[in-house]
Amino acid sequence: MIFDKLNLAAGAAAGAALVFVTYTTFNALLILPAAREEGRALERAAALAKSIELIQQRSKTNVEIGKLGDDALCRELGGVWMHDPDRCE
Repeated sequence: MIFDKLNLAAGAAAGAALVFVTYTTFNALLILPAAREEGRALERAAALAKSIELIQQRSKTNVEIGKLGDDALCRELGGVWMHDPDRCE
């Protein structure tokens, strides 16, 4: 009777260990690599979206700067436009 209980406990422990090892192996070989790859893909997509946004903002800035004359550009950059001769200081 005591041996039956010990055999039952040992069988339960062995079964739990087998389930644990199986799940850990499955997790390490299949789930984690897929999750890492998905994370990388999401990060790449976010970086690409941010790059596109920055390029669009830069294009708007280039248009605005292109409309400025030499004297206005000088002032925007923090300089002082001198008229004789025309130069930025």
